[in-house]
Amino acid sequence: MRRPTLALLLAAMQIAGGSALAANSVPVADAIWFNGPIITIDERQPDAQAVAVKDGKILAVGDKQQVLKNQGPATRMLDLKGSTLLPGFIDPHGHVSMVGFQAASANLLPPPDGANNSIPKLQETLRNFEQQSPIPAQFGVLFGFGYDDSQLQEQRHPTKFDLDAVSQDVPIAIVHQSSHLGVLNGKALELAGINASTPNPEGGVIRRIEGSQEPNGVLEENAFFTALVKIFPKLTADQAVDMLSAGQKLYISYGYTTLQDGRSSPDQVRTAIKAAGDGKLLADIVSYPDILTKGTKELLVAPWYHPTNQPVVYNQHLRIGGVKLTLDGSPQGKTAWLSQPYFKPPQGQDASYAGYGVVKDEDVLAIYKEALANRWQILTHTNGDRAIDQLLTSMKAAEKAYPGVDVRPVMIHGQTLRKDQVAQLKQLKIFPSLFPMHTYYWGDWHRESVLGPQRAENISPTQWVLKEGLKFTTHHDAPVALPDSMRVLAATVNRTTRSGYVLGPEQRVTPLQALKAMTLWSAYQHFEEDRKGSITPGKLADFVVLSANPLTVAPATLNDIQVLKTVKEGQVIYERPAKVAQLPPSFGMHGDPSLPTPPGIQAVAQGDGDLGPALDVIYDKLAPAQP
Repeated sequence: MRRPTLALLLAAMQIAGGSALAANSVPVADAIWFNGPIITIDERQPDAQAVAVKDGKILAVGDKQQVLKNQGPATRMLDLKGSTLLPGFIDPHGHVSMVGFQAASANLLPPPDGANNSIPKLQETLRNFEQQSPIPAQFGVLFGFGYDDSQLQEQRHPTKFDLDAVSQDVPIAIVHQSSHLGVLNGKALELAGINASTPNPEGGVIRRIEGSQEPNGVLEENAFFTALVKIFPKLTADQAVDMLSAGQKLYISYGYTTLQDGRSSPDQVRTAIKAAGDGKLLADIVSYPDILTKGTKELLVAPWYHPTNQPVVYNQHLRIGGVKLTLDGSPQGKTAWLSQPYFKPPQGQDASYAGYGVVKDEDVLAIYKEALANRWQILTHTNGDRAIDQLLTSMKAAEKAYPGVDVRPVMIHGQTLRKDQVAQLKQLKIFPSLFPMHTYYWGDWHRESVLGPQRAENISPTQWVLKEGLKFTTHHDAPVALPDSMRVLAATVNRTTRSGYVLGPEQRVTPLQALKAMTLWSAYQHFEEDRKGSITPGKLADFVVLSANPLTVAPATLNDIQVLKTVKEGQVIYERPAKVAQLPPSFGMHGDPSLPTPPGIQAVAQGDGDLGPALDVIYDKLAPAQP
């Protein structure tokens, strides 16, 4: 047997030594977050002392000394200084494109998000916006967003006569906070082609002056949507991107790193595609175009859409997640489809009025079958329990035709979800995205006018869902309400109305459960639980930094917590300044206005689109105050 030579022994020792060094080497982090509570939303490691990030993903989580092994000479050490780090919030239902429209409209919201508690105040706001903003002149229409008849002293909708008192020459259109109703003045009705001989469209109502067929200006559902399309100005591609960017700005100021456009028109999808191509998307956007709108199906192609049996893929922060179907309206607007009559029927309706559906049963079934056949995830708007019955019955029939095909369908809102319907959701694998934020904004209205004291107690019944073994998500439906993450959290935990009444105390959940609904469970809803929703090694470094720990503060103070930073794949995309500039109350952008201007805004302001200068005026007013 030959003895190994000295050279061979030395070579073997070098190889062994090199292997040992490789085994002991630790990847060097780009950044390490430390010195504050870290809520991971990962049950295997609920909290941590430090988080390391590399190449936009989470590298290590846990004990500070262990994570510091990933520190290198170039690692950025990010001191939380006692603030709290969580996974970035994932929007389970909202309309980011419409939030951009809200930013270009007069702010007609009631307190605490606006100042409109009467029709004279609303008229004053519209007049001020027309005088202060260049947008109405450039649009050729004066838009207002967010009025709420339940919060007006008059306890009624404004009419065309109220808006004509602002102007008879300028078309005026105001949008109800629910976005399911609106009011047009006489000029806008004329442009929309609505008069005494115009019939109600299918799935919509033109309200009339009592004793005649003359429209009073209030339009419901499809009547309003159709009119809005006719009077809405044609935007250039750059103008539309500006509007989307305005919505994105507001979302990220509240800690959202994944945004939803939950009922996109084909044009809004094309705008998002342009924004992605222009590099203007700071956060991820998941779009669900309206399946009832012509042109939607043609959009469901790569690279923007991939069927549910394929991996999730974003293209420059954008993907199409599936489609949206709307089966009824709004409970606070009294257009939701209930199985029992409204507690107090709206104007012009008798005591048997229970709202109405907007899509025929046979059409719903056909859409669900098509969704399963093509593996489209489908979101279904159902506020009333009768609309939920339509969802359940139709989905059950569709699944018989396509057994075993799971597209993780989502029930959106489910505000009047009955207890007997929850088990059916579980059986059909329908994911509930609930709206407990309504307990704050409209809980009193539900008790006093919409549903009555008994039915109102169990709107958005989160505990019924949990006890059935289901996950749920909790949303804001912006621009119906601001995309205020802490208001969502507080309402889900406390269920306290504007008046201080606790609506359905047995439906309250813990702060941790509510946070899961805004992070990990929302990631699951979007088929993204393997890459988002918790601070877990290998997932994206999407974070939000809060001023206090939601798990330790008094639940009543949850809404006082501020978002300090929003982090997308390791990069800070929003940081709250020490001082915040104040907007005139008539302007439409709300929340913290110190938002980073997406690249390209200044180019638009220099003449690439007529809307650019108008929005740039808003952005100038939104700039942070100098210290």
